[in-house]
Amino acid sequence: MKKISFRSDILPMKDTLFRLALRITLSREEAEDIVQDTLIKVWNRRDSWDTIESIEAFSLTICRNIALDRLRLHANNNASLDAGTSGEKADSASNPYERTVQREKVEIVRSLIDNLPEKQRSCMQLRDIEGKTYKEIAAILSITEEQVKINIFRARQTIKQQFQQYDNYGL
Repeated sequence: MKKISFRSDILPMKDTLFRLALRITLSREEAEDIVQDTLIKVWNRRDSWDTIESIEAFSLTICRNIALDRLRLHANNNASLDAGTSGEKADSASNPYERTVQREKVEIVRSLIDNLPEKQRSCMQLRDIEGKTYKEIAAILSITEEQVKINIFRARQTIKQQFQQYDNYGL
């Protein structure tokens, strides 16, 4: 096993970490802070680097966890702000009712994703949003590729079924 160097092995990953954090938080400033926090956490674990199988998977996992934690924190703190921003940009192609229905559907899907078991949510996040391969996801989450595929399939099925139940309920 090769000796891991912060300068040559970890620092070059900062762009990848930034992209992951940005996709999760949708905020450049927040993503920059998350990358900094990730690098600090990875540095603080330097005594155990030799025991880590993949420093990239380890770093991405830390980054993802920090980003998700911050996203949850901001969602809780800013829930009331969403109500005031709805009318800022008018869409001439749809009426207010259609926009409201669309916004509600997006919120329902987000809620369904948030309520998935952690492993399914993480697999879906890394595959559908980050674009990672099954092999990369397996390494990041320390599970087999088959388990990744099963988790993604189950997550998508659950969201589809629950959304259809909601959608049919209104008819």
